Amino acid sequence: MREMIQQDPALWLAAGGFLIGLVFGYIVYRTNFCTMGSISDFMSFGDYRRFRAWILAGAVAIIGTQWLDASGVIPLSKTMYLGANLNWLGNILGGLLFGYGMVFAGGCASKNLARVGGGDLRSLVVLLVMGLVAYMTIGGVIGPARSWLEQLTSINLGSIGGLKLASQSVGEIVGAVTGLGAGKGNVVMAAIIAGAMLIYAFKDASFRSSPMHIVSGVGIGLCAVAGWALTGLAFDDLAEKPVSPISLTYVRPTADTIEWLQRFTAGMMPGFGVTTVLGALAGAFIAAVSMGRFQISTFASVGDTKRSLFGATLMGIGGVMALGCTVGQAITGISTLALGSFLTFAAIVAGGIAGMKKMEAILMDEV
Repeated sequence: MREMIQQDPALWLAAGGFLIGLVFGYIVYRTNFCTMGSISDFMSFGDYRRFRAWILAGAVAIIGTQWLDASGVIPLSKTMYLGANLNWLGNILGGLLFGYGMVFAGGCASKNLARVGGGDLRSLVVLLVMGLVAYMTIGGVIGPARSWLEQLTSINLGSIGGLKLASQSVGEIVGAVTGLGAGKGNVVMAAIIAGAMLIYAFKDASFRSSPMHIVSGVGIGLCAVAGWALTGLAFDDLAEKPVSPISLTYVRPTADTIEWLQRFTAGMMPGFGVTTVLGALAGAFIAAVSMGRFQISTFASVGDTKRSLFGATLMGIGGVMALGCTVGQAITGISTLALGSFLTFAAIVAGGIAGMKKMEAILMDEV
C-alpha cells in the first residue's frame, strides 16, 4: 500500500483528503457535532452530550493514532506537534483567543465549513476573514510579533533536568522520568488518557442512550485517524521535499484553500489540507440536501455582522498561534500526545466559556 501511494503521493493525498473531508463534513452536519455548541449546551442547559462526543472523538483519535505509530504506519516524531520546543504561551493564549472568538463567530472553523455547505453565507464570510487573518498572522503584518513572542517564551524541553527529551510527547516525558522509555511511556499514557476520556464519555446514561452523539464522536475520531494513515503512508523521508504527516485541522488549510482558488491556473495540485476543506464543504452540502435543510441565509443584523467579523479575526490569530483549532489541536493534536495540544484544548474550552458569558451579557443588553 505504501509503495502504491508513494508512486503518486500528491494524487493520493488530494483524492484521499477530499474523501476524508467529505465524510467529516457529512458527519458534522448530520449529527450537529459542534464544539462551541457543546460548551453552550452544558452552560445553558446542563447537557454534556455534545461535549462528551468531542471527548470521545479525541479518545478514538488517540487510540487509532498511537496504534498507527506503533505499527510503523506513521512516524509521529516527524509531525509539527511533537517538537521539543514547547510554545506554551502560544498554545494557551492562542487557544483562549480561538475559543473566545468561535463563540462570536457562531462556531469553530469546522462548524462554519459545515454551515457553508448548508447555504449559510454568514459562515462563508467568517471563513474568508479567518483565512485572511491566519495568513496575516503566519507571515503577514502580524507575523513578526507572533514570531517574536514565540521565540521569547518557548521552552526547549530537551534541556530541562537532563532528561534529553526529543519531543513534547507526554508519553516520552513520563517514560524519561520513570525509566520506561519513550515507547512504553507512550503506550502507558495513551491507555491512561484515552481510558479516562472513554470513562468520562460513557459514564453518563443520557450519552450512552444517544446513538447520534456516540456515532458523531466515533466517526470524527476515525476521520482523524484516517488522515494520519493516509499522510503517514505518503510520507517519504528520502523525497526531495518531504511533507510531514498531518491530519484534520481547519484554520491554516482554510487560508490555503483561498490561496489555491486564486492560483488554480498555475497548475498547482491541491494539498491534503485544501482537499479536506473542499471535501467538508461537499459532505455538508450532501447532508443538508438529503435532510431537506439546504437554505441560503445570511447575517441577522448589523450587530451579528460585527460579532462574526470580530470572532473570525480572533480565530485566525488564535488558530495560528496555537497551531490548530478544536479539531486540529483538540482531536488531531492530542492524538499525538503532544503536551502543547492538551494545553490548547484546555485553553479553547476556557476561552469558549468566557466567550459564552460575554455573549450572554451582550444579548441581554440588546433585549
